[in-house]
Amino acid sequence: MTHRTISLLFLALLVLPCFAASKYESKITSLEGEKWWGGAVGLGARMPFEGDLRLFDLSAENLNNQNVPLLLSSEGRYIWSDKPFSFQVENGELRLYSDYEKMEPVLAGRTLKDAYMAASAKHFPPSGDLPDPLFFSMPQYNTWIELMYNQNQQDILKYADHVLENDFPVGVFMVDDNWQKYYGNFDFKPEKFPDAAGMIDRLHKQGFKVMLWIAPFVSADSPEYRLLAKKGYLVKEKDGITPAMIHWWNGVSACYDMTNPEAASYLEEQLLTAQRKYGIDGYKFDAGDVNHFTGEYAFHDPTANACTFSQKWAELGLKFPYNEFRTSFKLGGQAIVQRLGDKSYSWHASSLLIPDMIAAGLLGHAYTCPDMIGGGEFGSFLNIDTDKFDQELIVRSCQIHAFMPMMQFSVAPWRILDKKHLDICRQFAQFHEQMGSYILQVAIHASQTGEPIVQHLEYAFPHQGFADCHDQFMLGDKYMVAPMVTKGTHRTVKLPKGEWRDDMGKKFKGPKTIEIEVPLERLPYFERIK
Repeated sequence: MTHRTISLLFLALLVLPCFAASKYESKITSLEGEKWWGGAVGLGARMPFEGDLRLFDLSAENLNNQNVPLLLSSEGRYIWSDKPFSFQVENGELRLYSDYEKMEPVLAGRTLKDAYMAASAKHFPPSGDLPDPLFFSMPQYNTWIELMYNQNQQDILKYADHVLENDFPVGVFMVDDNWQKYYGNFDFKPEKFPDAAGMIDRLHKQGFKVMLWIAPFVSADSPEYRLLAKKGYLVKEKDGITPAMIHWWNGVSACYDMTNPEAASYLEEQLLTAQRKYGIDGYKFDAGDVNHFTGEYAFHDPTANACTFSQKWAELGLKFPYNEFRTSFKLGGQAIVQRLGDKSYSWHASSLLIPDMIAAGLLGHAYTCPDMIGGGEFGSFLNIDTDKFDQELIVRSCQIHAFMPMMQFSVAPWRILDKKHLDICRQFAQFHEQMGSYILQVAIHASQTGEPIVQHLEYAFPHQGFADCHDQFMLGDKYMVAPMVTKGTHRTVKLPKGEWRDDMGKKFKGPKTIEIEVPLERLPYFERIK
């Protein structure tokens, strides 16, 4: 959860930051027809990179999502560094800047898939593990939009009751920010949660798994701060003595030094203690963004930087089968649940879901959720004018999620939708549940091979003219999905080579471009026959 809007994120793309000169500079001459993907999930809508792209520094910004020091080409080349680097595109040419090494492309084959699979095998091989299977079949319900900073026992139980009353599938229930006494403390506020353990027990009996929002920050005026400062477990100012005060979206706080193994172990034990005390199943690990570290700091590991911190914060999640991260550095192939950065309630934001999900997969993050249905900004759902509120957008967002590895509700559909639109959303939440066995099958395949779950058509069908396709995707190797990402009931679909059967049973032989009608109740998809 974060409070930056997608408009601000894209504004940031247009502004050229001032970066310090790098020691090593590389110019990559493109091969004929070559296109590039990679670097940051938040740049998904700009991929493949064409024309000009302003200088982007993996060490200083993450656009609300994951960064990976990897670039992939449609012609089978890849670029990897273990350290963060900066890159830009000028007239279609890549320029790379690094403080650590000169970088050159590795030729791994002839296709985007060749490049990805080679990079994955060498630099972020699949672990063989995956997050809990429930993530891939049942929806997630996050309390942020409905409760904001007023997380409380009564309303949380009401939200869960409404899930059941409206016949939505039970799944993973996430209690968001401000349930705890203060940052760095992992006890519920007693005035808001008179019986937290009882609340969680009731949620379990209803069929939910329960996760709690946490961040690496520690309120400065607290017993935890004084103890952690004494132990040396906090990020320090450059003097190596004074605990640093980090500016983040909820104010100014001290921060666990995740590069200190003792600090990381201590935090893990605090989380396990809370887990045992309340019976919770896991945690939503928020706020690992590199852009919070804007000054000069002394980490426990003298070679560490903000990217190291972000990576170590995410590694903590591997201790918990129920985890979620919005940002991390590297860690492709690991059993970590990722989520796209907060999107706005808009058709533009809806159009970003597919390219961003594709980018996540190409950067090694197969187990990704496409943000919250309808967007993650609570202001969009306050004081709704029913005459102006676009219910169609919520339905189409829900449909996109239904064919993704995971789907997450936050705004309660039964609060904002009329019966017609609510019925459709319920239908696709249930459809996602029905698809769960297949999605899990593909997830298991990803854990063994490293292959993305959500695949770009250029990845699956190389050199067939799909490099610039942003509104279709493959789910595994069986289904091509072509949802509505813009307002309306009509769209164009490009079919790759092969034989296909659509969601209405009609057969097609590709390659072929077709025009289809997409009434509100329809989610177009095409099953590959051969």
